[in-house]
This record gives sequence, C-alpha cells and structure tokens, in this order.
Amino acid sequence: MKHQPRKRFGQHFLADDSIIDAIVDAIDPQPGEAMVEIGPGLGAMTMPLLERIERLTVVELDRDLAARLRRVQGLEVVEADVLKVDFAALAAAAGRPLRVVGNLPYNISTPILFHLLEAVEHVVDQHFMLQKEVVDRMAAGPGGKDYGRLSVMLQWRYEIESVLDVPPEAFDPPPRVDSAIVRMRPLPAPEGVDAALLGELVTVAFSQRRKLLRHTLGRWMEQRGAEVGFDLQRRAEEVPVADYLALARAVAAG
Repeated sequence: MKHQPRKRFGQHFLADDSIIDAIVDAIDPQPGEAMVEIGPGLGAMTMPLLERIERLTVVELDRDLAARLRRVQGLEVVEADVLKVDFAALAAAAGRPLRVVGNLPYNISTPILFHLLEAVEHVVDQHFMLQKEVVDRMAAGPGGKDYGRLSVMLQWRYEIESVLDVPPEAFDPPPRVDSAIVRMRPLPAPEGVDAALLGELVTVAFSQRRKLLRHTLGRWMEQRGAEVGFDLQRRAEEVPVADYLALARAVAAG
C-alpha cells in the first residue's frame, strides 16, 4: 500500500536516484561506523546507507513507517519524536561517537539542530537535507542578512559547509522551496565559554538586528554590571563568532 505523506510530519520523500547516490557519496559511510538516520521515511537513503554499513539506527515518528522499517534486516528502529531522543545514550550503546544523517522535517529543523547541539561531544559529523535558506543561514559569515543567531549558535561548535543543492523535483511531493545538503563537523569546545550565557547574549544581540548593539547588548551588559571592552557601535550581524565568544568569556569572568 502506498504511504500517503503526512503534512503534520512535514513529509517530503526523496525520489531521485542520482541525487540519492550523490548524497550517500558525500556522506561516505564506512563499515563499522555507528550511524543514525533521522526521519528515514520510505527508506530512499536508508537502503543505500545500509548496503555500505550493514547496521543502521533510524529514528522515525510515523507509526506506519516505523512498522514497515522494522521488517528490514540490519535496521534498529527507534519509534520516537527526535526531540526526545537521547543521542548521548545512543552513542554510549554503540560504544563510539555517532554519524548522524537525515532529511529533516522543515517545520522543526531548527529545534532538531539545537537538540543535537546538546550531544555535540558524542558526534563525529552530521549530514542533513534542509531548506536551502536554512543552510545559507547556518553557514553565513558576518556582514550579510543571512548571518544571525542560528549562524553564531551553530558555528561556535561546528564547521559548517553546504555540499549539494537539491531541487524540489527530487521529492515526492515536491516542496515549495529549494533544499541543500549541509555537512557539520564538531569543533572542540572553546575554553571558558558557558553555552547558556552565550545563548542569552546572542539572542539579545539579534533581538533588534537593525539597531546598534549599544541599544540591546549594551543595556544587557549594564544590567549585569559587566564592564568589559566590547565595541557596541556595531550591529549584531557585523560581529564575528570569535567576538561573541570573547564577550561570553569576559562577562563570565566578571
């Protein structure tokens, strides 16, 4: 029986073999690796991955799809909301860090990225299909309109690279947006940076991105009694990631 894509799960299934081959080649799975696929759907990427690595864990929320996937040898199916999956525990069970892949549901892609950020120490790399516009924001450098909170909060822990553009017609049903594959390689945690504090100051900085930082971050620093050298005569989008990290360190040091 044909599976009907469910709108509430944001389901768009990959259906172009040449694109699938290009994605799997970009991931380059090797036997013995601990790989987790988020949202395997009808298995378009799952089967080519499984051919190369023989064992694969998949996270699928859709009950019907999960039941179908359980019949496939070599697949371990986690039927759950990905935002509730403990990726550190999956890595511990595998006895090694994870490679995470997936065609992420576009309606909750940002929450998934932030959820995985909490398990960054347990990951080798991540390859995701996302809205091209989201990938552009993730990989953006300072100075442009794409650079924002998402760019800073991911780039402080990952090296991010857009590796492949994917047109709407590669999917069934075709989404109304262009897609892209992003590669994310974890970076070592910068010393002396508190993730919660960094998140707070970056959120404040980008809360009114058209205004100079003295109106937003300046007030936030005043309230905290933080007297540190930081150029507030800039807009949030002009500040490199390294400067935000330096500010987080300085504020924490008091």
